[in-house]
Amino acid sequence: MNRFRIGAYLLLLAFVLIITGCSSENTSEKTAGAKETQETTGLSEDEISNEAFKDLYPLQYNSYMKNEKMEDTKYNGSVKRSKYDPDKEPLLPVLFNGYGFATEYNEDRGHIYALDDVRDIKRITDKSVGSCYTCKSTAVPSMIKEMGDDYWGANFNEVIWPKGVEMGHSPIGCSDCHDPQTMDLRITRPSFYKALEAQGIDTSNPTKNDMRSYVCGQCHVEYHFAANNSEVTFPWNEGFKPEQMYKYYDTIAKENGFEKDWVSTISGTPMIKAQHPEYETHAGGTHGKANVSCADCHMPYERVDGKRKITSHWWTSPLKTMQTSCGQCHGDRDLDKLKDRVLEIQDANVSALHEAQDISTSAHYYVNKMITSGVSEDKIKQAQEFVRKGQWFWDIIAAENSSGFHNPQGSMDSLRESVVQSNNAIRLATEELVKKGVSIDELNAEIEKVKEAVKAETVNEKKKDHATNSYFPAQLPAVKK
Repeated sequence: MNRFRIGAYLLLLAFVLIITGCSSENTSEKTAGAKETQETTGLSEDEISNEAFKDLYPLQYNSYMKNEKMEDTKYNGSVKRSKYDPDKEPLLPVLFNGYGFATEYNEDRGHIYALDDVRDIKRITDKSVGSCYTCKSTAVPSMIKEMGDDYWGANFNEVIWPKGVEMGHSPIGCSDCHDPQTMDLRITRPSFYKALEAQGIDTSNPTKNDMRSYVCGQCHVEYHFAANNSEVTFPWNEGFKPEQMYKYYDTIAKENGFEKDWVSTISGTPMIKAQHPEYETHAGGTHGKANVSCADCHMPYERVDGKRKITSHWWTSPLKTMQTSCGQCHGDRDLDKLKDRVLEIQDANVSALHEAQDISTSAHYYVNKMITSGVSEDKIKQAQEFVRKGQWFWDIIAAENSSGFHNPQGSMDSLRESVVQSNNAIRLATEELVKKGVSIDELNAEIEKVKEAVKAETVNEKKKDHATNSYFPAQLPAVKK
């Protein structure tokens, strides 16, 4: 009897130890933020060439090279084509008039083309600064390490690009996300952690799952260039939502000297240009709230050589890899229905986006007419604030690369707010213009004419020139003396 009890006790103890051991192992993996102990690659800690990783990780490298493919999905994709195209957003040369985005603005291609595209884009001028290079090249971390804060405002053409060539830079690649010696995930753009810390988020020990989104979030975000030194700065102090970021721009940014990216040539409004807030949008969506990382959907596991399983480094739409990206959670039985649902969401969001874009465009012209008709300055400023908000709430969705899918409800809410704000500008302008005897019917007819003139121009660089005319003269910002 005693032997039976002792045996049972030992069996129970062994069972407890097994369970405890499994639990400890799982916990350590979930909270792994520190570097794992492992053999090193033999590469220098400062290695920036993607080619250097080719022989060490041939399967991952070959996967990365798939980013050369240029394929469209219904609304996005990776084919180099203009956003001004009729089936895209043909009114952009009006909305960004007076800014480089009215000269050339293309759909994003694969990361492998980052250096080619930043070098060739007509928005890069003799006045462009180092910050424009920040998410294009593997040389950036070394440059920041060497140059410090002088990097951000250094001349792009004269200093930054030649330095990158001399250093043997590669387009966005291995060392941007991995420590070259240990291959641990890492953050190489300091603006990201600065922004998280401004929110009070502890960045000292991120989990592995956090890092699978952080490495994407260091570039796929909304940002502006700081007024004092052009440093890439994220507007996250208040939060990730469009209204919270707008509040940041209206308060903290202004207090630090940043008021605008440019002044609209149409309405004379100080404007903010939204960038590509995939990280912020995803964080507020269904997948983000469920702790699904960016890599779960955009870097799914794939079989290579018919046997080995690796993490895909072909950063593309999950619509192209649904069985491995979506199927890992949703199963593979209803993928066709799931794809239809994705497209329904995108259809609705893109339709709402085009409506908001059209109303925002009209709002600019209503304010233009207020200016030329002699409406009081305080009324004009009120209308300009509505225009600024209206375009912001539209652009923060238009600049985001999921066509609303990352956060369907949040995107629709933002576009709805855009319409409200733009209509506020039109309503205020209408009240004042009627007092001045302006024909609203004639005004609307002239707005439609100028929209059609911009769309009809076949040379993209010339489209912006049709956005102003004798009826809607350009409103140039005052030159400081």
